Amino acid sequence: MNELADNIIDLYERNARHWDAARRAIPLCENAWLDRFCSRIPCGGPLLDVGCGGGEPIASYLIEHGFDVTGLDSSATMISLCQRRFPKRQWFIGDMRTMALGETFQGVVAWDSFFHLVHDDQRRMFPIFRKHLGPGGALLFTSGTDHGEAIGSYEGEPLYHSSLSEAEYRSLLSLNGFTVTAHVVKDATCGHRNVWLAHLTVE
Repeated sequence: MNELADNIIDLYERNARHWDAARRAIPLCENAWLDRFCSRIPCGGPLLDVGCGGGEPIASYLIEHGFDVTGLDSSATMISLCQRRFPKRQWFIGDMRTMALGETFQGVVAWDSFFHLVHDDQRRMFPIFRKHLGPGGALLFTSGTDHGEAIGSYEGEPLYHSSLSEAEYRSLLSLNGFTVTAHVVKDATCGHRNVWLAHLTVE
């Protein structure tokens, strides 16, 4: 399983343009969650999109709504697409597991990206999310529903996913200073995703 997880970065890089085109062809269903996320952040505030892909549709939606978006993705090809589409924004090639941008944001989004990490890497992400958020900052991410691992398929190759339990996600959020604002399991209005919205407690 770990070998399949280690292949994720290479798999997305080799299929970056195909994945980007397919993702752009899917009608946006995330807008309600993005609006809810944005409602906690002053318009124009800095946001970080972790696993931003080619910048569409998530980053582009946030930019269109007046937010200052920075993006990070492990795929150089994906980041090149972001730079071409949104040249006035900052886009970084990097692994979220070692992310250290040296600045804080008012919101962090990890949409359909965080769940490709193995269990221990997911656990280690919550301090990293916190490190990149200012007081009261919002965190929006998707996850699996139960503790375990699952292998999907993309372009005929195995695609790794994993999830912690709902109880452990809640515990990790709390331990890292987050309060859960909203959580919906298999949201039928959003592609049956398991969605979390939390905010960092003001210190």
